[in-house]
Amino acid sequence: MADNVSMLDTETKHTEGLDAIAQEMLARLDKELVGLKPVKTRIREIASLLVIDRLRREHGLVAESPSLHMCFTGNPGTGKTTVALRMAEILHRLGYSRKGHLVTATRDDLVGQYVGHTAPKTKEVLKRAMGGVLFIDEAYYLYRPENERDYGQEAIEILLQVMENNRDDLVVILAGYKDRMERFFQGNPGMKSRITHHIDFPDYTVDELMEIAKLMLANQHYRLSPAAEQALRLYIERRMAQPNFANARSIRNALERARLRHASRLLASGKRPLTKDDLMTIEPEEILASRVMRDDNDGMLQQAS
Repeated sequence: MADNVSMLDTETKHTEGLDAIAQEMLARLDKELVGLKPVKTRIREIASLLVIDRLRREHGLVAESPSLHMCFTGNPGTGKTTVALRMAEILHRLGYSRKGHLVTATRDDLVGQYVGHTAPKTKEVLKRAMGGVLFIDEAYYLYRPENERDYGQEAIEILLQVMENNRDDLVVILAGYKDRMERFFQGNPGMKSRITHHIDFPDYTVDELMEIAKLMLANQHYRLSPAAEQALRLYIERRMAQPNFANARSIRNALERARLRHASRLLASGKRPLTKDDLMTIEPEEILASRVMRDDNDGMLQQAS
């Protein structure tokens, strides 16, 4: 009886331990990424499945190992690479991968330019990724049916084989625009059949992008003045309507340019000594100097003041 109680206590502690690990990693994901509620919900579901699957095995409940290959779709700058990195860590912490590292690859890393070049390149990337996660960005570029001499199909066939035969030691995540990934799967049904989890990353809202901007600045010990905050909101609204907007990536680039203008303004001002507040605070002129805001800058500045 005492042995049974001891075994039950051990199992309970292990259950709590796995759940605590999963909750810790998911809390970190919540803290690091603004918005993306449907993405976080799906990652939470996958983490829950992994915890329960481990516990089932320990109780002798035989089940086939869950297939964890994934497809992340969405526009640039929506957090796909960050989520892939956290997914690699979750898999490792829960005992589903040996190393928990992320290897990022594109077509250029996998596909050769002449006969006999592709297989060694693809196998080398796969070798580096074993025990972790292979993240293939813009995966649809692997498949170019219009070019009969293209070697991408060879890379795909090697990937398919490894995804099937080594799925206990490698998770492959394909990423890219949703419509292009759908066409890619139509031309490669074998690849589609091996992908269990399809996760779509929505674009950020203006409010979410403002929150992201403040987090980015805070991490570098900067802040926006109240007027600069209004100016940045105006910038985001205008930038979102322009071509090639890349969500958080575009915001990061805008803030880097604002930091350059901030530094130039401080040095040109001749003010000495510069206070900590001077060194930390981004003002509206740093935002409004952007090409995005050049039209009617005077009116914009009045709105932001």
